[in-house]
Amino acid sequence: MKKPPLAWLSALVAGTGLMAAPAGAQDFPPAKPVTMVVGFAPGGAADAAARLIAKQLGDNIGRTVVVDNRAGAGGNIAHQFVANGPADGTMLLFGSIGPLTIAPHIMKVSYDPFKDLAPVSGGVNFPNVLVVHKGLGVKTLAEFVKLAKTKAGGVDFASTGAGSASHLAGELFNQQARINMVHVPYKGGAPAMQDLIGERVASYFSAPPTAMPQVEAGRLIPLATTGLTRPAYLPNIPTVAESGYPGFEALNWYAFVAPGKTPAPILDRWNQEIVKVLNDPGVKEALNKHGLTPQPTTRAELTAFMKKEDAKWGGIVRERKITNE
Repeated sequence: MKKPPLAWLSALVAGTGLMAAPAGAQDFPPAKPVTMVVGFAPGGAADAAARLIAKQLGDNIGRTVVVDNRAGAGGNIAHQFVANGPADGTMLLFGSIGPLTIAPHIMKVSYDPFKDLAPVSGGVNFPNVLVVHKGLGVKTLAEFVKLAKTKAGGVDFASTGAGSASHLAGELFNQQARINMVHVPYKGGAPAMQDLIGERVASYFSAPPTAMPQVEAGRLIPLATTGLTRPAYLPNIPTVAESGYPGFEALNWYAFVAPGKTPAPILDRWNQEIVKVLNDPGVKEALNKHGLTPQPTTRAELTAFMKKEDAKWGGIVRERKITNE
């Protein structure tokens, strides 16, 4: 009996599904434009990073990646939006420390970061820098702690809002230094910085891009940064950890997540593409200019990191009795 032509046999096998691509693989890259949601207004470091990464992602996969800014409620609005978003690979969230690992401990949020959102890859991180006004009369972290312990009424510290990363950095320092700084929440970094310069508040765990122009102008004194190591762009400012508080770390970080029901093969492909972008020398250099350190991870590494941060900040919230008021 004559053997069937190879082409016919291949078509027959493919028709039975035996040669079909793995489930979900045919859905990447998505046929439709991709949306990258950012929980903050245009113009800040997070927005700049998201746009830089989105542009490179789009170029790499041959699809348009549109940045969608959905500011409000400290980023919680954007996270809820993506939790309810399409689980087909067309939506990513440039998620952040607050809504993912702090807000659920201090307020009622309508999403579960570990069920309604799926980890894709780490994004970027940066430390805070503790700055004080010149009138406070301290130049080192040790002097600041001594003042906080001896001054009647103690000292206060500004933040960008209750439950923000700058707030929790201060509360973590309260815990480890055994002091009791008074928290003064503001509606954003600009008013907090304005009051610090005006000496209406003593200190502020600020984002470096906000603080350093004032330091360089001689208006503020930097005491320490909050990462485990000194960032390359602030080599002359010691860390809190090396200033007598080993292990102290309070990073601001952003990570990529997707709607929780997005299929694993699509999440894996997005991980590959995002890690590729974050490892690109040009992208790394551009992010560093914004004071941001790329933090590419596997999906499993991001899950473990988020759980560690969730436990850490949840513990601080409970111990310090922090609310969103």
